[in-house]
Amino acid sequence: MNFDFNFYALVLIILGSFTFLISCLILSNKPGTLRWIGFLILSNSIWSVSYGLELASTSQISWLTGVQYLGITSLPLSWFLFSMDVAGHEKWIRNRGNLFLASIVPIITLVLVWTNDFHHLHYKSTYLVPGPPYSVLHIERGISYYFFVAYFYALLLLSNFFLIRKFSKSDPIYRKQNQTILIGAALPWITNIIYVFNLVSLYGLDLTPFAFLISTLLITISIYKFRLFDIQPIAREKILELMQDGFVVFDDNLTIIDYNNSFKKHFGMPSEMRLSGKLLSTVLSDQPELLEKLRVSVPGKQEIQILVNQRIQYMEADLRILNENKLNRHFTIIRFQDITTLRLEALKTVRQANELQKLNQLKDRIFSIMAHDLRGPLLNLSEVLKMNNDELISPEEFKSLSPALARDIVYTTDLLDNILHWSRSQLNGYGINRECFNLKRLIDSERNYHQKAANLKEITILTDVAGDLVVFADLLMMQIVIRNLIANAIKFCSSGCTIRISAANEVQFIALHIIDNGIGIESDNLEKIRNQENISSRGTRNEKGTGIGLMVCWDFMAKNGGSIRIDSKRDEGTTFSLKIPKPEA
Repeated sequence: MNFDFNFYALVLIILGSFTFLISCLILSNKPGTLRWIGFLILSNSIWSVSYGLELASTSQISWLTGVQYLGITSLPLSWFLFSMDVAGHEKWIRNRGNLFLASIVPIITLVLVWTNDFHHLHYKSTYLVPGPPYSVLHIERGISYYFFVAYFYALLLLSNFFLIRKFSKSDPIYRKQNQTILIGAALPWITNIIYVFNLVSLYGLDLTPFAFLISTLLITISIYKFRLFDIQPIAREKILELMQDGFVVFDDNLTIIDYNNSFKKHFGMPSEMRLSGKLLSTVLSDQPELLEKLRVSVPGKQEIQILVNQRIQYMEADLRILNENKLNRHFTIIRFQDITTLRLEALKTVRQANELQKLNQLKDRIFSIMAHDLRGPLLNLSEVLKMNNDELISPEEFKSLSPALARDIVYTTDLLDNILHWSRSQLNGYGINRECFNLKRLIDSERNYHQKAANLKEITILTDVAGDLVVFADLLMMQIVIRNLIANAIKFCSSGCTIRISAANEVQFIALHIIDNGIGIESDNLEKIRNQENISSRGTRNEKGTGIGLMVCWDFMAKNGGSIRIDSKRDEGTTFSLKIPKPEA
């Protein structure tokens, strides 16, 4: 085994050994698409080193041909799989059946080359032609050889087709990477055609392994110079397209260079719409503040609102300005993050905080009432009874004080009932016992309860409620609501007034109306009452009020799935309209 190492042999052996080390490094550290590049470089290194040894040999060494074909048969397959992965057909690659079909020809060819001495299907004959400048193995090609060449060209053609189709759809930012890959793909094709068809006299030298070495160099440059697989389209599809956040990249002129589908989705754009080359000022014309920030190149975050499908969405736009000297221009990338849920939660928290503040104010109000309005009447009653027991007042004086004491006791009792019922309803786990009951019976019972108070003020209570009206609610709660509203009407009516109670049957509710022609409610106070604010005022005979009764009415009606509405004009009267749920059919 003698060798005479010439320039061509040394180039192939040295560069092939170097690329072999690169392939080992890639295969041991790099997953995904880069792994196919590792196999591609490994195949090329095997071909290059063994072909270099063939060019340096001074005698025919048959086993070198077999070693060469380890690289020759696997190289077009590796290039094809690399191209398929770059083009986004990794699912096809994962199918073991597809890999087996693509590998049949290389396997058969390799077997035929290794057993060629028995059948001569691949090479009819071979003999070594000594140099200078190098020794060349002269071959007479067999049918298997031409079949493999057809397979070789078919894979190269198919690979280049997928690459060109993929890169033709990519955005301009990837132009340098694409051009480098396509040049690397074209070189082996051209050089192998020159060799097979002997278009240029090269003394039998096969330039294909040299061309693949150059292709390997170009791909390596793409990886480490242009950072091919950091921003290359296949990585973009696998990463950016899976992100929920929207991304858009544009230049100094606000021309869109790149984007992901989430960007279009956030802004309600059709998925088939292409935005590359369009002005961002046109796409986001409804965001003048954001566009102004972009025009003056101010990085940072800004919250925006967009209307998508008649719904307001809250987005956070994060602006990052990129300035890479090798590009000689500025680029800006915006990340749009949907913060609608966070914003709505924040608004909900604010509402809850406001409601809690109102409850705390109401609690303070109740404690103040209990300390003053309850304590005062009870102290008065206690003092009068004590004076009566000590015979400090006469029976006639005690009798004259009795009406005032009775009013205080009624007021205190009603106030205690409202406070206790409302407090009980606010407890966790408090149940609502909804049931079907006759509304007329409840109205008649409450009218009888208030008839004495109405007679004292010479007020007439009229009812017009059908006897067959049935509602579905908590009986005790509805009793408290109606009792409070009738008491409120009596409180703000003068002598000779009339209170009318009527009910009407609706689709899902029974509409109950309590109407009086009393002094009515001031417009400012009416607005506060509609906003469920706690206010108090005195009646036509200076009756006390705390506002808790109406608060209880609002709360109990809401808990039973009903509603309450108040209409009033000063000196014309007040109308309370209730909607009480009916039983389900």
